[in-house]
Amino acid sequence: MTHVSWEPRSGSVPGPGAGRLPRPALAFFDVDETLLATKSMLDFWHFWRTVRHEWPAVGDQDDHDGEVRTTGADRSALNRAYYRRFAGVPAHAVRAAAHRWYDAHRRRPDAFVVGGLQAVRWHRCRGHEVVLVSGSLRLVVERVAEDLGATQVCCTEQVVSADGVLTGEVDRPMIGRAKADAVAAVLAERGVPAAQCFAYGDHDSDLDMLRSVGNPVVVGGTPALRQEAERCGWPVLSPRTGPLGALADRRIPAGVNG
Repeated sequence: MTHVSWEPRSGSVPGPGAGRLPRPALAFFDVDETLLATKSMLDFWHFWRTVRHEWPAVGDQDDHDGEVRTTGADRSALNRAYYRRFAGVPAHAVRAAAHRWYDAHRRRPDAFVVGGLQAVRWHRCRGHEVVLVSGSLRLVVERVAEDLGATQVCCTEQVVSADGVLTGEVDRPMIGRAKADAVAAVLAERGVPAAQCFAYGDHDSDLDMLRSVGNPVVVGGTPALRQEAERCGWPVLSPRTGPLGALADRRIPAGVNG
């Protein structure tokens, strides 16, 4: 495996004599296993099952016996099925538990993907906006955004009843094509050309999002995604894990070929 320094494609950002862009470029990041070195929805579900008894209104909720499914259906259907597990739960209880889970996770020495953190720093140092795009809980993704200095979050939105209880439904799973649609909506709102923007992902379900910008980058990646990256000549960043402190690393992210 050969490590090479990664730089943006020629013309993707202005050079010293190119003048200022009318609007800053945007960098769109998937979250799980692109920035967070875990599947946050699965980890949070396991945590939730251990702490939900702390809220009396939740104590008798159906346990949905068994583990969260990750295979056997399309990812959008799995995303919807996951959130149905929280039907009838007070939103404030899930919020408190999600914050506790993330507070513990972020202190781990292997909590983040170093290449993803370095890429976030690279973009922020150049004045690019960072946007997180994820199927995970807003309650978690917003905390990641706070840590990394992201300006916007696009994620699966849980429906909350008038009395503050989760219905178990969501507006639209932020999976697959939905991610590309979210990117397009942000670009239209900002008036920024897709060709000068970036997207980062680790799974072949991120392909629509990656293809929707001029500068796709793979982080680690499933075999299918790495194959597509090789075919298209996209950079591939190492999936090496590390602490949140890696965000201060000034090095350019290292690509991986092979």
